[in-house]
Amino acid sequence: MWFSLSSLTFLSYCSGVISMSQKDPCQKQACEIQKCLQANKYIESKCEDVIRAMRRCCEVHTAQRSICCSGFVKEQEDTIKNT
Repeated sequence: MWFSLSSLTFLSYCSGVISMSQKDPCQKQACEIQKCLQANKYIESKCEDVIRAMRRCCEVHTAQRSICCSGFVKEQEDTIKNT
């Protein structure tokens, strides 16, 4: 799986169930991933472009704590550990 943060968390955040005092810089990309996955029956390969956009956003905003990027940060840490 390409992320470790649950789809439910992304979906809750995108639908406004989870609110934050400051807007997450990668919220738009996280919501685009959810829309794409839902539209494509959760076939990740059909959403590669929006996943790449999310990774780029997370790389740009590494200094900020982002709930949306937490799964990507974990994935990156795991990759570094295994090399």
